[in-house]
Amino acid sequence: MTTVLAWLLLSATGLAAQGRFTNVKLETRSAAQGLEREIRAEAARGGIVWIGYRAPMVVGPRRMCCSDSVTGDGDSSICCGVCRLDGGSGVTLSTADSASRIVLESPTEFLVLARFENGGITRVRTFTPDCDIDAGAMTMIWMTDVKPEESVAWLSTLATSTTAASDAGRARERVAKQAVTAIALHNVAAADRALEGFVAPSQPEWLRSNTAFWLGSGRGEAGARLLARMVQQDPSDKVRDKAAFALSISQAPSALPTLIAAAKEDKSPRVRGQALFWLARKAGNEAAVTITEAIDRDPETEVKKKAVFALSQLPKDEGVPRLIDVARNNRNPEVRKQAFFWLGQSKDPRAVQFFEDILLKK
Repeated sequence: MTTVLAWLLLSATGLAAQGRFTNVKLETRSAAQGLEREIRAEAARGGIVWIGYRAPMVVGPRRMCCSDSVTGDGDSSICCGVCRLDGGSGVTLSTADSASRIVLESPTEFLVLARFENGGITRVRTFTPDCDIDAGAMTMIWMTDVKPEESVAWLSTLATSTTAASDAGRARERVAKQAVTAIALHNVAAADRALEGFVAPSQPEWLRSNTAFWLGSGRGEAGARLLARMVQQDPSDKVRDKAAFALSISQAPSALPTLIAAAKEDKSPRVRGQALFWLARKAGNEAAVTITEAIDRDPETEVKKKAVFALSQLPKDEGVPRLIDVARNNRNPEVRKQAFFWLGQSKDPRAVQFFEDILLKK
C-alpha cells in the first residue's frame, strides 16, 4: 500500500484552502448535513485520524505556524518551515509577517484540525493555510461545506466539556484551551456569543481567564465590552487581573478608559497594581496621570510601590521626571525608596544629576 503524498498549494483551486500538507492520506467529506454529525461518524470508525476544515478568520495580519518548525537549511531564525502535525508542539501566532516567505495578502481563513483516537478527541490545532504541515502519513478527513456557526457550536462543546480521566489537565491544554482559541479566531458573531458564555461567573476560573486573553487580542469592541463587564463583576481577583492584561493589548478605543478605571477602583490591591503596570506599557498622558494619582491617593502602600515601578516602565521622558518628583516630595518613605531604586536602574543623566544634587546637599 502506498502513501498518497500531496502538496496542497495556495492557489485558486477548490482544494487550495485546505492548506499546505505533505505526506498525507487525504479523504474528503461534505459537512452540508451538519458538521458535528459528520465528525461523530468519522470518529466512530476508530483508529487514529485527523479531521480538518477551514473557517473565516478575524480581520488582521495574523499567521499561525508552529514553534517546532524545521527549515531545510537549519536556520532557526527563519519562521515557518515544515510543521509536524502529530508530534509537533505548540502553534506560534504572529501579528506581523516575520517569515522569509513573501506574503502578498494576510490570510482571511484558518485551518481547524482535530485528532481522534479510538473515537475520542486528543488534540485541536489551528494554522493559517500558508503553513507547511507534514502529516506523518496519517489519514486526514477534510470537511467541505462547513458552516462557521456550526464550527463554533462544535468547538464550544470541546471547550466546556468536563474530563474526569487522569489526563484531564493534558486534555484541557490540548483540547479545551485550543478550542477557545479557534472560536476566538472565527470571524462570525456566533463566536462573540460563545465567548460571552465562557466568561459567565458560573464557568471555571481557568476558562474565564483563558477567554479574557482572546477577548483582548482579537475581538475588538465586542471583546472590550465583555472585558469591561469582567473587571467590574467577576468575583475572582485572578480573573480580573487577566482581564486587565487583556484590556492592555486590545486595540478597541474603549479598552483604555476601562483599564484606567480598574487601576483606580478595583477592590483588590493586586488587581489595581497590575492594572497600573499594564497601563504603563500602553504609555500616553492618560496612563502617566493615572499612575501618578495612584502614588498620591491609593490607600495601600504596596499599590503605591507598584505604581512607582509602573513609572519606571514609561518612556524615559515621561517616567524619569515623575520618578524624580516622587523621590523628592512623596511623604511615604517606602515609596521614596522605590523611586530612588528605579531612578538608579534607569541610568538616565537626569537621575544622575538628581543623585548628585542630593549628595551635595548632604
